[in-house]
Amino acid sequence: MRFTKAGLAVTLTAGLALTGCASGSGSSTSQTSKTITLGNILAPTTFEARNMNWGNQSVYAQAVYDGLLKPAPNGKDVQPSLATKWEYNTDKTVLTMTLRDGVVFSDGTPFTAEVAAQNLLRFRDGTSPQKSKVADLAEAKAKDKTTLEITLKRANPAFLINLAQAAGLQESPAAFGKADAQTNPVGSGPYTLNTSQTVVGTSYKFEKNPKYWDANSVKYDTLTVNVYTDATSELNALRGKQLDAAAVADNSILPQVEAAGFRSSGQNLNFAGLLLFDRAGKSNPALGNVKVRQAINYAVDAAAMLKVVGLGRGEATGQVFRPESPAYEATLNSTYKFDPDKARKLLADAGYASGLELTLPTSPGFPKALWPLLQQQLGDVGIKVKYVDTGTNTIADLQAQKYGLSYFTLQRDVNDWQLISTMIAPNATWNTFKYQDPNVDALLATIRTGNDADSAAALKKLNEYIVDQAWFAPWYSPTNYFVTNAGTSVELNQGNVWPNLWNIAPKA
Repeated sequence: MRFTKAGLAVTLTAGLALTGCASGSGSSTSQTSKTITLGNILAPTTFEARNMNWGNQSVYAQAVYDGLLKPAPNGKDVQPSLATKWEYNTDKTVLTMTLRDGVVFSDGTPFTAEVAAQNLLRFRDGTSPQKSKVADLAEAKAKDKTTLEITLKRANPAFLINLAQAAGLQESPAAFGKADAQTNPVGSGPYTLNTSQTVVGTSYKFEKNPKYWDANSVKYDTLTVNVYTDATSELNALRGKQLDAAAVADNSILPQVEAAGFRSSGQNLNFAGLLLFDRAGKSNPALGNVKVRQAINYAVDAAAMLKVVGLGRGEATGQVFRPESPAYEATLNSTYKFDPDKARKLLADAGYASGLELTLPTSPGFPKALWPLLQQQLGDVGIKVKYVDTGTNTIADLQAQKYGLSYFTLQRDVNDWQLISTMIAPNATWNTFKYQDPNVDALLATIRTGNDADSAAALKKLNEYIVDQAWFAPWYSPTNYFVTNAGTSVELNQGNVWPNLWNIAPKA
């Protein structure tokens, strides 16, 4: 495998240069195609199963690894994969799974329950941004060759869907701890990574795994994923017919993409707005005052943000839960109607009549139209905004608690407990300051272990509480698009910005 130390600009140039020779498909894809080339906005940070991320990076994982379970396209249900059957005990703290027999990894090593147990524990103890999803995992052990017993510290309503994502990925034990584990994956998945034709950060070439246990489900002999961290480079690749399908990060290019003959499929998965992490005021005392957080909500014109930043592609929302959730309450969307006067009064009541200063990170990946508009609207009520360009370190800096708030588009999971585990719970990935509130803790306990009715009622109370306490400042749910050429079909995944890899296929 060839390595590059390229920065963004160099990486993009290399990506464009490589696209033509790596594809071999473009507009020629048909039902009999043997190759497909996809465009993505992110490269994998690693191929080591225990440390892999999900979201935009899921396509790489699904290419080389099987999970214990598969996520259904509706984003909340799971389907058999390496596990064919599963059952909880009465209090849902012990999960017993029957595993598929006869599966081998691409290096010939057999897949067994002991291997599955090792992978789960390694993920729990690894460095994946998704590791909090298995924080409740106490033990995993093999009862026999094909029976896996998983013990949880307490019930986890999202554990099965987590096993269908990064936490359930299965890697050959022969690859554990190897020097090249981050760049040379050894899984039992439908493809293997061709390291000699891969350029790290730019283009990833996969070939059909001849040992795959479900060969009839593999749609292509070769798969290439090219990376574009810039909308212009992705647009050029699409217009040049160098891609069969792609995830589009910048909706401004959609009219030109559609004019080039691509079909766009969209869904509203995320919310765009401010994440007000520091609710205890550790980095900035002002953020610890609920009136200041409420003032921030009132100060921003969400409709203008949707129009200018979201280009009108999306739907307004004032809450982080999805409309189909029991937590969702339509009236909460109007809690913080744009009202600069009310924002100023709240700031004065909080002791900031003369104003305050907030520092936010910026990144090339964030929409450029956002910054002057946000600075103006917050400035109008007396909040001076200072921006710091964090380049490609934004996520790392946020996780390191360097910023008390940030603009972000964050996924709203279909499974409510998964959403809670991502952004609300004390150990949630995007509760970066690990803020804890006893009122929230009590509601989470009911949601975790209560019956359906009690859980639904607690979810609604939780949503009302975090809106009132202004844990977030949501503006709208942007529409995420996946585009396909005339020869490619796709079924979107309601639980991810990327479709499941097996749901991308030659059009019949």
